[in-house]
Amino acid sequence: MSTDFKAISDGMVAVVKLAEQSVVQVDARRRYPASGIVWSADGVIVTANHAVRKDSIRVGLPDGGQVEATLVGRDSGIDLAVLRVESDGLTAIEWTPEEELSVGALVLALGRPGRTVQASLGILSAIGGEWRIHGGGQISHYVRPDLIMYPGYSGGPIVGSDGRIVGLATSALNREGGIALTQATVAPTVASLLKHGSVRQGYLGVGVQTVRLPTSLRKELRQETGVLLNSVEPDSPAESGGLVLGDILVTLDGEAVHSPDDLAVVLRGDRVGKEVPLRLIRGGVLQEMSVEISVRAE
Repeated sequence: MSTDFKAISDGMVAVVKLAEQSVVQVDARRRYPASGIVWSADGVIVTANHAVRKDSIRVGLPDGGQVEATLVGRDSGIDLAVLRVESDGLTAIEWTPEEELSVGALVLALGRPGRTVQASLGILSAIGGEWRIHGGGQISHYVRPDLIMYPGYSGGPIVGSDGRIVGLATSALNREGGIALTQATVAPTVASLLKHGSVRQGYLGVGVQTVRLPTSLRKELRQETGVLLNSVEPDSPAESGGLVLGDILVTLDGEAVHSPDDLAVVLRGDRVGKEVPLRLIRGGVLQEMSVEISVRAE
């Protein structure tokens, strides 16, 4: 039995030694530093957005050195920030695809709030799919690890028994405890931030509020609520598309719109700059129109 226990212990030590090559310290707030993950060997670092609060950012490298970092961009909606450093010899390790994750698997949370890596052991207690966060953030996949995330662990990795990264830890999105953003959530956001410097937010130029749909249309549309346009800005994409005060928007580009948060989610990303179909209720009658979504920087 002692031999088996030692093998498990040695295995965990080996996982930490492998993964710590990609764990950095992120000193970008007044309190203790947070952690970050080397996303690519050319100097791209991912971390938690709530840990980046200063204009002056320093990154502590695995070899003990420190370098200045620049903020490439941030997505506050999912608590993710991308930094860039000028440094040779960085190591990026592989992320685990979502389909290979399992509830109950042993995982380690790693952080580098100081010069050396710290670790905490636990299991994956839950695996989540699409999650729309208040304010328009959208997480496609996440995991909830059952372990202690010590101060400074945010932005660091949750790693599996094979040393691959399961997700990026954040304590800012869930009041019930920390979660980790998986590759399917992190990768497209990083790509957008590297390309545009921000997560592009679509702009219609409307003010909206949630309203219940007319009884006669709820069954047909299979939804209880839509969003009432309580204002339409002059010369906005909405006005140009023919939308008027009092319209009730129910779908945009095929996506149901139940609330203002739903509309914010649909307006993000690759729909910006495109003309998309929509369905709305005007005077109790369901109509189909189209509108070109403009761009608004985050």
